[in-house]
Amino acid sequence: MSALRAKYLEQIGAAHAPDTLEAVRLAALGKKGEISLMMRELGKMPAEERQSAGPALNALKNEVDAALRARKSGLEDAALDARLRSEWLDVTLPGRPRPMGTIHPVSQVMEELTAIFADMGFAVAEGPQVESDWYNFDALNIAPEHPARQEHDTFFLHRAPGDDRPPHVLRTHTSPVQIRAMQAQGAPIRVIAPGRVYRMDMDQTHAPMFHQVEGLAIDRDISMAQLKWTLEEFCRAFFEVDQVELRFRASHFPFTEPSAEVDIRCSWKDGQLKIGEGDSWMEILGSGMVHPNVLRAGGIDPDAWQGFAFGMGIDRIAMLKYGIPDLRAFFESDLRWLRNYGFSALDKPELAGGLSR
Repeated sequence: MSALRAKYLEQIGAAHAPDTLEAVRLAALGKKGEISLMMRELGKMPAEERQSAGPALNALKNEVDAALRARKSGLEDAALDARLRSEWLDVTLPGRPRPMGTIHPVSQVMEELTAIFADMGFAVAEGPQVESDWYNFDALNIAPEHPARQEHDTFFLHRAPGDDRPPHVLRTHTSPVQIRAMQAQGAPIRVIAPGRVYRMDMDQTHAPMFHQVEGLAIDRDISMAQLKWTLEEFCRAFFEVDQVELRFRASHFPFTEPSAEVDIRCSWKDGQLKIGEGDSWMEILGSGMVHPNVLRAGGIDPDAWQGFAFGMGIDRIAMLKYGIPDLRAFFESDLRWLRNYGFSALDKPELAGGLSR
């Protein structure tokens, strides 16, 4: 056994590669290895020989196995050391960031339009999403028999029996914010009111919860001409085109007089929408001069002040700008869907060159 021990310990010490060491292990301790075969012969020996040969053979097996493990560990350490010498790594460097989250299209468009209107002097006004019936309808000159005040169009909050408080609703537009802003600030005033609104509607272009932005400008000599300039400048900056052409069509809104639907010139080619060119027109928002009754509700004298207001769907203009075909995709999407339309994290919106006056 001394010769066998010396043989394998020498081979283990001479092994300089993992595959060579593995060959030595198989030759000694493998299923058909030399030491393994000798261990099988123990059962055939007489008891006296087995008592002396057994401990010696077990000691040999354990010594060879320990030598194999030690040599394997040494080879692995040497390989790692060689790799560290050849591959330089500065462990003091900060980790590489992996940005996974992206801003939602609606949030991005809110940031964009806020920046654009801020450049024109509009502040952002906010208000509650649960509104009284008065702020949501009466103060905006919406008659009691108007269809919007029916339960099939508006979410009314439940009232317990005996609760005689005025009705409350999930606001159907952000126009109540205009009333609150006028009451709080008076005139002159120039604000936009972006936010969530709720209506009982759901199809490819409508959802029960969506987003609007409304604008309000009140001063001594505000006119429709200034409304037209404001909307043209917004469309030019938002859609990132040099020229836009808007068409104002007479319409009716209870809170403005006169009122106008606003169309923008566009074209459809190969299923792609192009703003500012072509022979087609597309409605994008409603607007008009603020009705005297609305001014009075806001605590402003309509004989001394006048102004314009406008409103548009944020989800809708996001769909137009980024080519998103279905409004429902905003609420059933994941990060892969967002990346398909080019959305990534947005620190702050930047405008190219600002707006001309």
